[in-house]
Amino acid sequence: MSNLPYPWLDKPWHDLIREGDRLPHALLFTGEAGIGKRALAQYLAQFLLCESPNKASQPCGECDACRWFVAGNHPDFRLLQPADADDSVEEADAGKKAKKKSSVIGVDDVRELADFVNLSAHRGGTRVTIVAPAEAMNTAAANAFLKTLEEPPAGAVFILISDHWRRLLPTIRSRCRVFPLTIPEPKVAMAWLAGQAVVNPLLHLAHTGGAPLAAAEDAAAEWLPVRSAFLEKMAEPATLNVLQLAAELEKAKLDTVLILDWLQKWVYDVISLGMAGVIRYYPDWQDALERVSPRASLLLGFASQLNESQALAHHPLNQRLVLEGLLFGYLDALRGQDRRG
Repeated sequence: MSNLPYPWLDKPWHDLIREGDRLPHALLFTGEAGIGKRALAQYLAQFLLCESPNKASQPCGECDACRWFVAGNHPDFRLLQPADADDSVEEADAGKKAKKKSSVIGVDDVRELADFVNLSAHRGGTRVTIVAPAEAMNTAAANAFLKTLEEPPAGAVFILISDHWRRLLPTIRSRCRVFPLTIPEPKVAMAWLAGQAVVNPLLHLAHTGGAPLAAAEDAAAEWLPVRSAFLEKMAEPATLNVLQLAAELEKAKLDTVLILDWLQKWVYDVISLGMAGVIRYYPDWQDALERVSPRASLLLGFASQLNESQALAHHPLNQRLVLEGLLFGYLDALRGQDRRG
């Protein structure tokens, strides 16, 4: 039998299969990044495609369909994701000519998917598509995908994964059964991380808001010194050289989304410490946070601005200019100024 990859997925999995044949044609897995939404989607896809007559609560792992799925070449499975995504699920059509790298899912990708969905299944009648992350579809792609959801061919199943489901078109959300996944219990996450030989798992869980897969990545990340240098500068706004820091971050060749995440967590902790005496993400930076926390109330508006900036982080804009704008915004907020005015 093929077992679930993470212990905290047991309950959501059994909640899913309890539905049996009543599972809808479109599911939307939501929740924080790094809690195993994609792994659960993969497991469900394999289960739906498994051809064992005796499967009850898990894919058999032994039939031809299961072997093809694990090998990444099942003819009735597709993964729709941005071209620059890290393939933790192998594409069934990996032999295709490589596309230009992109951080969005475009309308041409969705049209290719429509061709697959409307073809007759190679095996058994079920065709499964995972869309990850669903919010990466641009407007044209989302509208094209909506048409497929509205009139799904028989046997077509769609599993959407989203860290930021509110960015999806309401019409797409309304045509999916939303299945929220929650952060696992700390004891469960800690035990799993300890089994992965992660040193100081509690600290890395804090850095990632309790998401164990993200915590494992955090512990092994090559960019940890870059984040440390970044947070040191955030703690000393009086001497912060915005242009120099933005240039250093650009030179590090890190994703803007990652840097924005560091800044959002820092600002959250400054506000939380200053107004409630609580640190959520960076307990190892308490002394530094305390230096800025007396001005916590000044950052409330900037925190909202950072949420709005998440959309910009996914667009192919000049990274240095984006970072300069965010860092100048941070300094202006601490001075009681608003650059947007």
